Amino acid sequence: METLSYFLTIAGFIIGLGAVTVIDTLGFLGRNSSYWTETTIRSHKVTKPLIWIGIFLVLVGATLLKNNYILSISEYGVWIKIIILLIANGIFLSFYISPDLLKREEMGMSGELLPMIMQYQIIASFIISFVGWWSLVFLFINVIR
Repeated sequence: METLSYFLTIAGFIIGLGAVTVIDTLGFLGRNSSYWTETTIRSHKVTKPLIWIGIFLVLVGATLLKNNYILSISEYGVWIKIIILLIANGIFLSFYISPDLLKREEMGMSGELLPMIMQYQIIASFIISFVGWWSLVFLFINVIR
């Protein structure tokens, strides 16, 4: 079970953080480029489910780490708080930002730069995502050393 808990956690980081890195990089490039804006809108259809899979795998992995007494209850509590923050951020992106992006694509506006208010919301979401995912990686490194 210990190996499985490590495997699931690492797989979650690879899948989730990998997808986050791709979409965040594309989003950064799309701030001032219609080409990259369109690429980001199209790519988010793939990265969004991968991020959810990653969060789920990290959650399951962390729970198994706790159940195998590798994570203490207090350490697990910190992990859960970060994961809840990532889930809330994902809900905002999936159910507020994503439908607007898909609507823009339907209307033939996917090549246009996003409105500044939407860009600011995405930047705030990026910061939450970046800090959350990398905090979990840091906490995981402290568990395995």
